[in-house]
Amino acid sequence: MVEYPMLRERFLFPLVFLALVFDVGRAAQTGEFELLLRSRDQGRVQIVPETWDAAATAVIVCDMWDAHHCLNATRRGAELAPRIDQFVAHVRKAGGTVIHAPSSCMEFYKDHPARQRALTVKSSAVPPEGIGSWLDWIDEDEKAAGYPIDHSDGGEDDDPAEHAAWAKELEAQGKNPRAPWTRQAAAIKIDPDKDFITDDGKQNWLILESRGIENVILLGVHTNMCVLGRPFGLRQMAKNGKNVVLVRDLTDTMYNPAMPPKVSHFEGTDLVVEHVETFVCPTISSEQLLGGKAHRFAGDQRKHLVMMIGEKEYKTIETLPKFAREQLGGDFRVSFVTPDPKAPNRFPGIDVIGSADLLLVSVRRRALPEEQLEVIRKHVEAGKPVAGIRTASHAFSLRGKPAPEGHATWEKWDPEVFGGNYTGHHGKKLKTFAKPEGEHPVLAGIAAQEFPTGGSLYEVRPLGENTQVLLEGRAESVEQTEPVAWTTERADGGRSFYTSLGHVDDFSHPAFVQLLSAGLRWAAGIEQGSKKN
Repeated sequence: MVEYPMLRERFLFPLVFLALVFDVGRAAQTGEFELLLRSRDQGRVQIVPETWDAAATAVIVCDMWDAHHCLNATRRGAELAPRIDQFVAHVRKAGGTVIHAPSSCMEFYKDHPARQRALTVKSSAVPPEGIGSWLDWIDEDEKAAGYPIDHSDGGEDDDPAEHAAWAKELEAQGKNPRAPWTRQAAAIKIDPDKDFITDDGKQNWLILESRGIENVILLGVHTNMCVLGRPFGLRQMAKNGKNVVLVRDLTDTMYNPAMPPKVSHFEGTDLVVEHVETFVCPTISSEQLLGGKAHRFAGDQRKHLVMMIGEKEYKTIETLPKFAREQLGGDFRVSFVTPDPKAPNRFPGIDVIGSADLLLVSVRRRALPEEQLEVIRKHVEAGKPVAGIRTASHAFSLRGKPAPEGHATWEKWDPEVFGGNYTGHHGKKLKTFAKPEGEHPVLAGIAAQEFPTGGSLYEVRPLGENTQVLLEGRAESVEQTEPVAWTTERADGGRSFYTSLGHVDDFSHPAFVQLLSAGLRWAAGIEQGSKKN
């Protein structure tokens, strides 16, 4: 029997309030939020650490209804609700403001203290023009780009039989099957003494202004519709000057995988998040406040790939995110770790590697804080897979020089993790080429023909005993060839894949793109040819 999240109980609130007086002044500072704001500029991922004063921060819970006309949306909402409750409780305890915005459900809350508090807010602020309206696009750039998914069918992804049964269930409860919501999900608690309830854009704005709110955190559903477009949504907050972020793991989309681009529902959500980061505002992830791991839907069975990027010469901060979007979404959900712009040896948020199924490294000569390098050591020692491109062979080496105080190097990283032996490279002006060698699942479908490569040829001989060469490379006028891609079965039982390719020009060659795609899947234990849609 299918369990449907639905309304099981009602709150009873006093109908009469005597001497109703609420303090809506700015709360005293009681905490701070250490956040990593992720955005994108022409595909380039940017992660910026920021500290937000909790007293100047509000979280808005968007349309987390008790039920939805889409059964799968209802189920996913029920999955999100407990984590959202933890998140808003954390914000509230730290001194932040919590605004619940279950649109079209104000009648249910008409006598709730949090609703009355919203109705009686006093502020001299003049709401911005248009703040009470839905906003389709933040600007012409976003409009020209359009959405990355086609939700013109409404986005329902139900099995037809289950959908029909769900509609009958809703009718039996006396609800409109097309709009069955009556209240916010009961799992998300509303504090009667502190919180606000409103779905009105102007009212929401007055609450923010009356409390001196500069920072707004949006979470809830659905990003490609209400979270972006509502009068209290991301676009209106960004357009009107608030520092606004989306909690990317505490949201969902209305998307049917049968519609273009015909990817999984969860990959569709990733594409919408990327759209938000590109055109509207940055995103954060819930573990930045709560610790532990980011929320993951039960149905999302993709491997977690963490890309650690910290080099400038080959622009992998631009090429790898694009590659991930185009090649990996069906099999991987991807997180990024990048250096602090003000401290290039420090990688904020590196703890996310603790939940990685696969670590991809594109780093050049960084001495990490000791505790951060330990995160990587633990990943390797656990026998988890590692992949590397180009400068990853000397990611944590300072050529034998001592690390700064409190930092550490891993001089034997290359031989211990990749089975490599990087000692230098041939001239940068020499043309280079690569050719597949032997048989291996990673090479399946790659033509056994030489192809041009970008960048200089790395000197890496001899490799370790447990390596298998995939590509052999040469540089013009140089007699000695060098391996440029290989796999390693590590002593700890883990798999490693490495290629010294990774120059920006390599990403334009189909053979390299296929090699890197297959190498990552092999390292993660994904059968070749299993790429999902």
